[in-house]
Amino acid sequence: MSDPLHIDRDGHRTYIKWHRGRRRPSDPVFTGARIVEAMRLGASVEVDLVIHADHGCAVLHDLTLERETTGAGRVRDTGAAALRQLHLRDNDGQPVSDRVLLLEDLCDLLAREDVHPDALLQLDFKENLAALLPQIAANFAKSVAPIVGSLILSGGDFDAIATLARSAPGLVTGYDPCYGESLARLQSSGDYRGFIEQALATAPDAGMIYLAYDIILAAEEAGIDIVAPVHAAGRRVDAWTINRITPQTIGRIERLLRLKVDQITTDDPEGLAKAFSE
Repeated sequence: MSDPLHIDRDGHRTYIKWHRGRRRPSDPVFTGARIVEAMRLGASVEVDLVIHADHGCAVLHDLTLERETTGAGRVRDTGAAALRQLHLRDNDGQPVSDRVLLLEDLCDLLAREDVHPDALLQLDFKENLAALLPQIAANFAKSVAPIVGSLILSGGDFDAIATLARSAPGLVTGYDPCYGESLARLQSSGDYRGFIEQALATAPDAGMIYLAYDIILAAEEAGIDIVAPVHAAGRRVDAWTINRITPQTIGRIERLLRLKVDQITTDDPEGLAKAFSE
């Protein structure tokens, strides 16, 4: 089987994004080895960022340490040196040999590797503008500078994303308008067109719009294609997140491919590629 990079369908290429640095569901999240592998191959891969006590970012999803690491307490209250001593946990909560990466560690690691020119590392910033002190933006810019051309910065607070991007020339951005009970509100209002128009207006510089796949499919069921307006605006669409590859999710992926999404986020890139190569 070829490497899990993309699916070509009816003249359109849809990239397979390795969610939280996973190639398959059994992988622990955010390990340097898997992220390096993805970037060498030319994959699209995503990691999350949260702020730590020394005004930098840790490569973690949660604002607290217990679930993902051998640490305890808030990431915000934990310094860089202490974070680097923590081990990641696997899917069963057991510690693994890999340690927590800081943003600068990951960027330095990739700067020493033979990164494929098509590789794209998504930095998904989990904080908001209120948390973004000037020193954090300065440290972020210094960290990403060696590999800025291989990065896209995303998040749900586009003011925070735009602020970080201004600190790092050449960094492209994306925007995720899906939060809280977005799907329930949209199903109640039926205003899918207004939703996507507002997303495009909120983030005029975002090259990628990240949409929960169930919102895309609910809009389709309502007779509305919310991918097409994004393409018409010269942007791209990422559909997130397919956790497992099952007969049910394969049917949903088929619908996403017909709508010509540009990227599908999954915890099982290998399984997704295999299902659509057969």
